[in-house]
Amino acid sequence: MFIKIKIILSTAFLLLGINAIKAQTVQLLNSGTKISIRGLSVVNNDVVWISGSEGTVGKSTDGGLTWQLIKVKGFEQTDFRDIEAFDDKAAVIIGIAEPAYILRTTDGGDTWQTVYENKAKGMFLDAMEFSDDKKGAVIGDPIDNRFFMTQTFDGGKTWQDIPSQNCPVVDSGEACFASSGTNIRALNKKEYVFISGGIKSSLFMPNKKIELPILQGKNSTGANSVAVKNNKTMIVVGGDFTTKDSTTQNCCITTDGGKTFSIPVTAPHGYRSCVEWLEKSNWISCGLNGVDISNDEGKNWNWINKTSFNVCRKAKKGNAVFFAGGGGRVGKLVN
Repeated sequence: MFIKIKIILSTAFLLLGINAIKAQTVQLLNSGTKISIRGLSVVNNDVVWISGSEGTVGKSTDGGLTWQLIKVKGFEQTDFRDIEAFDDKAAVIIGIAEPAYILRTTDGGDTWQTVYENKAKGMFLDAMEFSDDKKGAVIGDPIDNRFFMTQTFDGGKTWQDIPSQNCPVVDSGEACFASSGTNIRALNKKEYVFISGGIKSSLFMPNKKIELPILQGKNSTGANSVAVKNNKTMIVVGGDFTTKDSTTQNCCITTDGGKTFSIPVTAPHGYRSCVEWLEKSNWISCGLNGVDISNDEGKNWNWINKTSFNVCRKAKKGNAVFFAGGGGRVGKLVN
């Protein structure tokens, strides 16, 4: 009798676990705008910043219930593809191209200081990452066959370009996608990793370039996002943004720092522009046809929502997970 009861209880708990996974979905929020949003920074469960086209930045201090929209004066036509926020007052944004700009605010977005400007031909900033409140890096598309990189050590007040000869060399047709601000990530407090896409798709570790088992060969293919759990375990997602429902080579996993890769048993259910580590063995990814969650280190992905999003980010301090995408679309993960 005891054995039978134990089996029944175990089965019940298993079913509860499955139902809990399936119960997770995305609650749509009203951002108050129709712009394309690709920049998203979640400070904590309450403070969330977004950035996107038409010189627009948005901020919520109540967990996404209400939003304050800001048109950055003098940059009304700029596309701010990424944002890094530190609290409800301080944030840094990047404006992508020719000239490329980095702006910083310390008063909640009321005023912005231009802290970086680059008028070089071909300049295109893709993504930004901070390893802490002081140290950050920006990755840009190749110029003269080398990726562009700049860095800060004072919270974005000043920036220093990494000399071109010290930046990685690219193959023909290889670049970065500015799709979600997540193709560069902190590996640890001192080092970063980033991924490329296009005709060639690679993972760039410190002093090492590794070809990825991700779909490549066209300008629309390749890796779009990398998420780091630790300096060994990472997941990369991408695919082909012109075939949003294709699951072909759209995800790969490494648990040994890029020495080897595996592919999921059940892949994310389409092209994915962003992936984020949540906690333990739990990951989330989003793209043009929806949102997937994995609870087993990326081996299997469950399609929990079919709303299009460009980016998903977890709170730096907290457990809230937010999404943002085209048409001003903003969402929040709920149970």
